[in-house]
Amino acid sequence: MSATATHPENVTAPATTGGALTVARRVAWLANALFWSVFAVLEAVNHGWLAGVLAFAFFIAPDLTFLVGVSDAPRMAKGQLPPRAVPFYNTAHRALVPLALVALYPFTPVVWAPAFAALCGWLAHISYDRAFGYGLRTKEGFQRG
Repeated sequence: MSATATHPENVTAPATTGGALTVARRVAWLANALFWSVFAVLEAVNHGWLAGVLAFAFFIAPDLTFLVGVSDAPRMAKGQLPPRAVPFYNTAHRALVPLALVALYPFTPVVWAPAFAALCGWLAHISYDRAFGYGLRTKEGFQRG
């Protein structure tokens, strides 16, 4: 008989931090998505229809990268993005790119509210994707771990 069988205090519970950590990350991404969505709408209300159109366009634009490999899609496995579309998809879905542009925006000579609204829409898209479990892709086109 093993030591853990005779002494139940030596038995440890299965680790649940991975699951709890995943849920916490997704909740944080959802809060982030809601923040950027509200900010984009606020920019559209304050600065007119063009800001709203650009915020919406940049909200959907990252998924237009799927079109790069649309001709290869029938030959791909379920859930696989065609490998030639992966670099475009991953670039458009990296939060660091629009976040850096948002951070630099106040220090540039660009003072055009629709551009800022577009960045808000882009960040909202990325944040919703992460909140719902979609992340970057491997070079083969599958979701990363």
